Amino acid sequence: MTQSRLGRGLAALIPSDILESPGRPAKIAVTGERGALRMVPLDQVRPNPEQPRMRFNANELESLASSISEHGVITPLLVRSDDDRGGYILIAGERRLRASGLAGLEEVPVWVHDSVSSSAQLLLALVENIQREDLDALETALAYQRLIEDFNLTQGDVARRVGKDRTTVANAIRLLRLPEFALAELRAGTISAGHAKALLSLPDDALMRKALAEIVSKELSVRGAERLVQKMMSGRRPTNAKPAAYRHAAALLTSTLGTKVKIETKARGDRGTILIDFHSKEDLTRLVDWLARTDTPVG
Repeated sequence: MTQSRLGRGLAALIPSDILESPGRPAKIAVTGERGALRMVPLDQVRPNPEQPRMRFNANELESLASSISEHGVITPLLVRSDDDRGGYILIAGERRLRASGLAGLEEVPVWVHDSVSSSAQLLLALVENIQREDLDALETALAYQRLIEDFNLTQGDVARRVGKDRTTVANAIRLLRLPEFALAELRAGTISAGHAKALLSLPDDALMRKALAEIVSKELSVRGAERLVQKMMSGRRPTNAKPAAYRHAAALLTSTLGTKVKIETKARGDRGTILIDFHSKEDLTRLVDWLARTDTPVG
């Protein structure tokens, strides 16, 4: 595991010689000092209650357990002492902890860092999980949102912390605007993040529910869902005097930009104004960044 994968936060807490020696057997480093690497009984390490991950893939855990059985735990878990209950509280590495249990390990290597405050612990856990890129879309969105709310960060701050661009963070957080019935399908894996983003182009819950039902029943691809949404948007006002091309263009821009777009035409019909909704300063910045990308064709 390299420093870039762990991120600057974790890398600052785990010495580089440990991070950069993946072939070293973990069991060699045992000390009794706080702030050092040591072997501890597996049952003395309790999961982090602030863990952002809601689900763990059973097949991936089995694969990791197999690797641990053969090679051991290469990267130590990051923990802090639990002064109230004894033992340790995990800061980062719950997949390794769970897989170690599946592999039948009785002890695991840990890096004890008691100088980590509870708020820093949460920040490290969130950043570490996001940077591993194996959270699902909803877990990632919730983790981004929690970084913003709990640590008073902007979307730009979050992007820098996790090594993403601001547009990626903004688009992920937009998923949280979905109504609960759509979030439930996303959480269950019935629809993907791509489907969810297409649904966000619809202006109300009734249309979202109708589109969602068709996406699920017909097992539409993301592209199919986007075409469905465009069709629903362009057909909302069939008696509209605007030419069909303008209605189609507004629907396409709405789907592409992920926000409501309205085209108002002049009396002659060949000139007009494009109105783009935004919901926050961050949303406006996202739209400006997207529109400024001249190499990105609409549609």
